[in-house]
Amino acid sequence: MKHYFCGMKSKERVLLGMSGGTDSSVAAMRLQDAGYEVTGVTFRFYEKDGATNYLDDARSLASRLGIEHVTYDAREMFRSRIIRYFIDEYLAGHTPVPCTLCNNELKWALLAKIADEKGIYWVSTGHYVRKVLQGGKYYMAPAVDKDKDQTFFLWGLKQDIMRRMLLPMGDITKVEARAFAKARGFHEVATKKDSIGVCFCPLLQREADVRRLPGKGKFIDENGRFLGWHEGYPFYTIGQRRGLGIQMNKAVFVKEISVEKNEVVLAPLSSLYKQEMWLKAWNLVEDSRVFCAEEVIVKIRYRKQSNRCRVTLTAGGLLHVRLIEPLESIATGQAAAFYAKDGLLLGGGIIV
Repeated sequence: MKHYFCGMKSKERVLLGMSGGTDSSVAAMRLQDAGYEVTGVTFRFYEKDGATNYLDDARSLASRLGIEHVTYDAREMFRSRIIRYFIDEYLAGHTPVPCTLCNNELKWALLAKIADEKGIYWVSTGHYVRKVLQGGKYYMAPAVDKDKDQTFFLWGLKQDIMRRMLLPMGDITKVEARAFAKARGFHEVATKKDSIGVCFCPLLQREADVRRLPGKGKFIDENGRFLGWHEGYPFYTIGQRRGLGIQMNKAVFVKEISVEKNEVVLAPLSSLYKQEMWLKAWNLVEDSRVFCAEEVIVKIRYRKQSNRCRVTLTAGGLLHVRLIEPLESIATGQAAAFYAKDGLLLGGGIIV
């Protein structure tokens, strides 16, 4: 099993997605150290309150490193394919996974497209993940930094993209990345805060206002008894406990969401456990490693529990996942990622 970053021929060209943050900045330096000729591209996806300082940061870094830098305006594409999906899923009572969709269908595809236009073969980002070749197929493998590992978001990538990927951050930790930047004299890069969450969440409220959705609705228990009022079903997700705005003498979680009635069912955690789920829009590196396996590992949350399961293909083309032990808060729209016991990412899909 070979890890793919070092050992390539020097002076080969690589297109690197540069956000202006710590990870992609350090990735640029490490690629240069490995002998690659780096071209940086910064995508304009979404700019909160019109802020474009990240563009200046990326340009400044590229200038200091002596590399070519370009910007690519993908704002309309991001709005139509990611933000629209995000809002529509919430309005359907589902739990969206915008980071998964963005990585699998937008970010890496755009990198490959721009690289092709520039005659560049390799593509790269600052993702904390590794790539390995096993049995003639490329797999994503967990990063050395388990707290930063991002394999969960990349199960939808196909071989044509994976074979071109260089992942210089997979074999170091975030602490080491910050120390690396500081040692090179890039103090601002070393101290940048990590980006967290989805930056466009406020758009959900704006969209709700535009569409004139029903506002307050009922919180009910599993037997239909009224418990209190909520702000509108799109603002809740299956398994949610915090931010419900209701005082109870016991811990309760969102169990079900009724779009038609604008009702949200609250229940104790014990009521949220299920032992099976079905996946659509699935992608597997090698079918036999999942369908023929006695057990594989499945995760439905980034950085959360791993669960053993068996997977079969239904007549309707869905993946049926039978969990060895029940799992709580399985929600329509969530992603599920499959792993081998050695940690290799085998694929994944979207829960229906």
